[in-house]
Amino acid sequence: MFRSAASPPGAGPPVAAGIALTQMRRRVQLGRAGVWTALAAGPLALALAVGRPAATVAAPPAPTPQHTEQTATVADPAGFVVEFVDAWLRSSDETGSAAARRVQAMAPGILLPSPADEAPVPRRVTAVRSMPGKDGRWSVTVAAQYADVVRYFAVPAIASADGASFAVTAAPALVAAPARHKIPDSPYRVTVPEGPLATTAAEFLTAYLAGRGQVNRYLAPGVKLTAISPPAAASIEVQEVTAREHAAATEQVPGDHTTVHVLAQVQARAAAGRWPLAYELTLSARDGRWEIAALVSGTTGGARR
Repeated sequence: MFRSAASPPGAGPPVAAGIALTQMRRRVQLGRAGVWTALAAGPLALALAVGRPAATVAAPPAPTPQHTEQTATVADPAGFVVEFVDAWLRSSDETGSAAARRVQAMAPGILLPSPADEAPVPRRVTAVRSMPGKDGRWSVTVAAQYADVVRYFAVPAIASADGASFAVTAAPALVAAPARHKIPDSPYRVTVPEGPLATTAAEFLTAYLAGRGQVNRYLAPGVKLTAISPPAAASIEVQEVTAREHAAATEQVPGDHTTVHVLAQVQARAAAGRWPLAYELTLSARDGRWEIAALVSGTTGGARR
């Protein structure tokens, strides 16, 4: 048994009591140190130090507020604007035509044009750019395609957040055509020679476009692609195959799981004519042959210059 602090001399050291006394002194010292530190930091810190024990546990960080409010998605009014401009260009302020009534229903107060007799009307109107602004406002640029020219109009519009209502807020503005963006360099810079890879790409596209052969025989395990139906071409001629990786240029099929990305430029021929087409393909090597792992055309471009 541990001896008490009042044990007579020679009875041995007061172990338990000594430890307890030492711990108490340390706590008092720590408490005093905390108070003096708090005094240096200011009245508020002093109040906090006096009101809590010296031996403290760090409080857990405050929980991060969870933002449950979703950002409203404003509907693009491009389709509404296309319909409006098409009707506006076909209308006249001198007739009660169906086009004029449509314009007045879509945008009351917008002035109608006064076309000359036999003035051409657009073959079709298409949206080419939509620029969102504040408070549901948009600027939509449309292209009006005539027989010999294309005219561009910028139209201010507004849309509700849920896309349930639209309005054109002013008459169209005749503007210049959008500037042409600089075409980036093609990532497909490695020429693929005639060999297993080029042959696989050609045979796959022949099956895919012309229906000659089974598409599935060229696909990697787990890949699903359906041939165009009915076939869109009578024959396919590969003009050039280029790749991103140098592994595609080797004459021998590399080891399993080697993956390359290629651009196959082909010419499709049919009774109605011929069309130059470009296909971006991902191929992987397996058991000494190339297989189609993905058809990803339209994602990165790659026109060579």
